[in-house]
Amino acid sequence: MQQDVEHTRADPVPLHLRNPVTGLMKTLGYGKDYKYAHNYEGHYVEQQNLPDSLKNKVYYEPSDQGFEQEVAMRLKRWRNSRKAK
Repeated sequence: MQQDVEHTRADPVPLHLRNPVTGLMKTLGYGKDYKYAHNYEGHYVEQQNLPDSLKNKVYYEPSDQGFEQEVAMRLKRWRNSRKAK
């Protein structure tokens, strides 16, 4: 992660994640095609939330401690379903 901070550019937040608080922002595509995960089964939806230059990077790997075990199982299911597509 530190290497990405030091060696990649500061790309902007993807448009679909930006809040369209003005008409101009909406016209520019802010918030367009955003998928709210809680509206989907399992509260998970396939959606790219990193800039293209960081696509498919993984910055969090849960430990085997406490609730993180459950988080690890969920991440594994989601990542496997993504690979199956």
